[in-house]
Amino acid sequence: MKVKVISILEDNYMYLVIDEQSREAVAVDPAVPHRLLEIVKREGLSLTAVLTTHHHWDHARGNAALVKELPGLRVYGGDDRIEALTDKVTDRQELKFHSLNVRCLFTPCHTSGHMCYFVWEDGCDDPPAVFSGDTLFLAGCGRFLEGTAEQMHRNLTEVLGSLPQETKVFCGHEYSIKNLKFALKVEPDNEKVKEMLSWARARDDDDKPTVPSTLVDEFQYNPFLRLSEEGVQKFTGKTDPVEVLRVLRKERDSFRKPKERLPPQAMLALQWGLLSAPPRLPKV
Repeated sequence: MKVKVISILEDNYMYLVIDEQSREAVAVDPAVPHRLLEIVKREGLSLTAVLTTHHHWDHARGNAALVKELPGLRVYGGDDRIEALTDKVTDRQELKFHSLNVRCLFTPCHTSGHMCYFVWEDGCDDPPAVFSGDTLFLAGCGRFLEGTAEQMHRNLTEVLGSLPQETKVFCGHEYSIKNLKFALKVEPDNEKVKEMLSWARARDDDDKPTVPSTLVDEFQYNPFLRLSEEGVQKFTGKTDPVEVLRVLRKERDSFRKPKERLPPQAMLALQWGLLSAPPRLPKV
């Protein structure tokens, strides 16, 4: 099993999971379809299915174009809002694509229909992989847009946290530097956080992705998986794991929010008094 990491949009990832023997591939969150198809053609692959983690446009908007281009393509997901959905999956449902096995893991919170996908290959000693969408990031977790801290706690501890520790984590966004800066604020004496932040900055300088991480590593530096650690509890002022998680996410939401940058035309309009207030920018 080979996983091709493809950077798209501002900070998203889409993935190709390739069965190297059959040269068939499964795409995860292919939001930029033309680029995906170029890679599929260049690599001599046959795209057989799409796994969609959730319905947001930056993860699902390419589905319809792919289905139009490749009639018969199956689009899997756990939410009826997913564009061009052909097969709605349920928690723990298993799919098979030649030697690739996929277990669908229901992880509602970021969205009410969010699915993660645990993938392993028959007869292969390589570690399995989990495609965690916007539930688990390197050193972070997703925002609670349609769910609760209780749901995210279950997602991170009972669902994803119970997977084999060597599992490779392929998340939906490149948020690693921001997340690690926050992790350092939470645990300023955590040497692993310092080491990872230095590494992530070097990767960024070289324009290289920080994915994948592994679960065993995440437990060393991801504050959202370290809810029982003394330093994390001290930072939040809470001891109950769900409450620790709730406070962490609230603090992360307000941590160094980037200032909104206006287009040059809007800045000129403000300077000349043509606008009474900055226009609202769309949320990403």
